[in-house]
Amino acid sequence: MKFVAYERTVQGTGASRRLRRADKVPGIVYGAGSPQPIELDHNALFFALKKEAFHASILDMELAGKVEKVLLRDVQMHPFKPLVLHVDFQRVDPKTKIQKKVPLHFINEENSPAVKTDKCLVNKIINELEIQCLAQALPEFLEVDLGELVKGQTLHVNDLKLPKGIKIVTHGKPNPAVVSVVEPVEEVIAAPAPAAAPAKGKDAKKKK
Repeated sequence: MKFVAYERTVQGTGASRRLRRADKVPGIVYGAGSPQPIELDHNALFFALKKEAFHASILDMELAGKVEKVLLRDVQMHPFKPLVLHVDFQRVDPKTKIQKKVPLHFINEENSPAVKTDKCLVNKIINELEIQCLAQALPEFLEVDLGELVKGQTLHVNDLKLPKGIKIVTHGKPNPAVVSVVEPVEEVIAAPAPAAAPAKGKDAKKKK
């Protein structure tokens, strides 16, 4: 993906506020040289941020007539308005080793024996994983094939088939679970309460 950025010469809270009023977003590019303050068109950035690939792939940033490879590192959003307040990018090259969260794409769930035969439910415990790799090997997503899932099975990180050069970072957690198979819960329909018995004794005599 490619986007256009512009050099930002004025910095500070007041300058950033004026930029936002002009539908611009202040940002910065760091790594492999001096940090470079930048500004971007708000609407173009806002819609780019809706695309999964913008968060988990190497981007081509055009700045001052030069194209650089960068990676989105941080986005600050307004607490309740659909506004981007600030954005950070990191310069990368093919030899840059990076650590980044990437989304998981689950496939073949409906064809698995657990779902197709046993009518079980698939519980997706996590939807993204943090990985380490060279910048040139960064995948937009990791594909998780659920086609062989069976009743009672739990799929762990060590069960995933990873592209070459990709290492999963678990922060000390031993082989965390990714997906579990849950058996369907049978609905129990309660029987209707019995009708109240007719009144007897004194109450019955009073009605005569």
